Amino acid sequence: MKETGNISIHTENIFPIIKKFLYSDHEIFLRELVSNAVDATQKIKRLSSIGEFNGELGELKVKISFDKDKKTITISDNGIGMTAEEIKKYINQIAFSGATEFVEKYKDKGDDKGIIGHFGLGFYSAFMVAKEVEIVSKSYQDKSEAAKWVCDGSTEYTISAAKKKTRGTDIILHIAEDSEEFLEEFKLKSILEKYGKFLPVEIEFNEKVINNPNPIWTKTPADLTDEDYLKFYEELYPFQEKPLFWIHLNVDYPFNLTGILYFPKVKNEMQLQREKISLYSRQVFITDEVKDIVPEFLMLLHGVIDSPDIPLNVSRSFLQADSNVKKINSYITKKVADKLQELFKSDRPAFEEKFASIGLFVKYGMISDEKFMEKAKDFCLVQDTSSKYFTLDEYAEEVQAAQTDKDGNKVYLYTTDQEQQDAFIQSASQKGYSVLKMDNMIDSHFINTIETKIEKTQWKRVDADAVDKLIDTGINLEAILTDAQKESVKKVFEDTLQDKQKIVAVEAMSPDELPAIVTQNEFMRRMSDMSKTGGGGMGMFGAMPNTYNITINANHPLISKLADLKSEDEQKALAKQISDLALLSQNLLTGSDLTAFIKRTVGGF
Repeated sequence: MKETGNISIHTENIFPIIKKFLYSDHEIFLRELVSNAVDATQKIKRLSSIGEFNGELGELKVKISFDKDKKTITISDNGIGMTAEEIKKYINQIAFSGATEFVEKYKDKGDDKGIIGHFGLGFYSAFMVAKEVEIVSKSYQDKSEAAKWVCDGSTEYTISAAKKKTRGTDIILHIAEDSEEFLEEFKLKSILEKYGKFLPVEIEFNEKVINNPNPIWTKTPADLTDEDYLKFYEELYPFQEKPLFWIHLNVDYPFNLTGILYFPKVKNEMQLQREKISLYSRQVFITDEVKDIVPEFLMLLHGVIDSPDIPLNVSRSFLQADSNVKKINSYITKKVADKLQELFKSDRPAFEEKFASIGLFVKYGMISDEKFMEKAKDFCLVQDTSSKYFTLDEYAEEVQAAQTDKDGNKVYLYTTDQEQQDAFIQSASQKGYSVLKMDNMIDSHFINTIETKIEKTQWKRVDADAVDKLIDTGINLEAILTDAQKESVKKVFEDTLQDKQKIVAVEAMSPDELPAIVTQNEFMRRMSDMSKTGGGGMGMFGAMPNTYNITINANHPLISKLADLKSEDEQKALAKQISDLALLSQNLLTGSDLTAFIKRTVGGF
C-alpha cells in the first residue's frame, strides 16, 4: 500500500530557508545524516543493554557509499530502525526530536549520553544537496515491516512498504546538479574525516573504517600513559613537535565536560597558532571556533573539548553565551592555573626549562583574567640577563637593596634586546643593578599590567636614560665642567645635530661611561613597543615622530677636550663624531649620514 501526504510545516518555503539560511555550510549535510545514523546505532546498543532488545546486535557500524553514475550518496546503519508510523512522526513533523523523546522515555534506566541529538530538523539538511531523498528503514521491533519514504524537496512525500531484510536505515540522496562536487571520493572522505573522526561508532567509507571510535578523552586519566597522550597529539597534529605537557579535563558536575588541552612549544606567531582547539559534542565535531568556551589567553593551546552541555543552534555550528559556557570557561581557567602551579612546585627546574613557551600563556592570562592573575603571580617567572629565574616576590627581594629610589620605589630595569642594548646593560651591571630580559612579544603589555598590581614599583627599559638617572637615589655626581662650559658644549651639539627630535642635555656621569648616549623617554618607548603588537590605543600616538634624548657626559675626557678647543670647526667635528657614534650604537645613523661617518672614520687612519 502506498500513501501520499503533506509534511507538517508552516510555510511552503521551508526548504529554501534550510538551504540558504539555516545551514551556512552545505557540507554539514553529511555530518547531520551520519550523526543521526550513529544515534540510531547507539539507541539499539542502549536497548540491548537494558534488556529491551534481545536479538543479535551484529556488527554495528555506519556505512557511507556513493555512485557517481547514478548520482547518489547512501548512508546506511543497522541501528534501531523505524516503522512507517515512526517515519511519519519523526520525519514529517519537522523539529520533533526523536532523540529527545527517546531520552525522556528511558531516562530512569541509565546513561543517556550516547544519544547525539536530533533526527528531526538535521535530517532536512539533506535537501541542501539532494533533489530527492529516500529513506528505507526496518524497525528492530518484532514482525515490523520495512517502509520507504520519498520526497523531492517539496512539501509532498510518499510512503510505502519496502523490501529490506535487515534492521536499520538507509538514506539515499539523489544529488542535485549544483551539488555534484559531493560525488567525488576525496571530497566525501575529507568531510567524513573532519566531522566524524571520533564518532563513537565505526564509520566505514570505501570498505575502510575512517574514524577512531574510542579517543583517549573518553577514557579515565588513570588508565592512560604519557605515550597515549603523545600518540593522540600526533594523531591530531601530524608532523608537529611534541607538546610540553597536557591537561586532561574530566568533570560531570555541574556540567559535563571532557577533553585534553596540550601546551605546544610556542613561537612568536600568535595569530598563526590559533584555531587549534576543536569542540565536539558527544564525539561529533562542531567547530574549531571556541573563543567563548576557552579563555582568550588559552586560545593558543591545542586539543579537544567535548561537552553535551554547550548550547548550540539547530545547525550545531554556533555557540550561545549562557551560564554553562561561562562556568566551563572558568573551570578551564582554574584547571590550567592548578596544573601550572603543580608543575612549578613539583619540579621547578623543569618548569623553568619550559618557561620560554609557558610564559606566553601565563603573562597573557595575567593581563586578561583577574582570577588567573591571583594564582599565576605565584608561579610567573622573570629572567635576568644572567639567565637566572625569579618569581615576582623573589625578584622584589633581590633588588630591594640596590634598586630602591629616594621615594621608596623599587625600579625594575629591563631589556628588550640584550645584544642591541648591551652597552646600557653593562653600565647597569657596573652599578650593581639587575636587568630583566623582557623580549617576548607580549612583554610590553605585561609590564603595563603588572606595574599597576605591585605597589611602589616602576619598570624602566635600561636604555630609557643615563644609568644614574634611571634609579634616582638622591645622590648627584659633580660635573667637571663649569655651568658656562656645559651650556657651550650643549650649543655645539645642538648646532651640529640640527634636529629638533633629538634633545641635547649635558649631565654629570661617571667618567667610565660613554661620552654621549642616546635614550628615549620610557613612556614614549613603551607606547612604541605596544603599537607593534597592536595595543595601547596607539591611534593618538601613531603619527607622532619619535623623539630621542642625547645625553652628553660632562665628566668624560673627550667632552672636556671638546670644551677646551678654541676652534669652532674643530668643536663641531668632534661633536659630530661623538654624536654619530652614539646614534650608530642605537641603529639611528642611516643613509647619507652613515656613509659620511664611514668615510670620515676610514679617512682618519
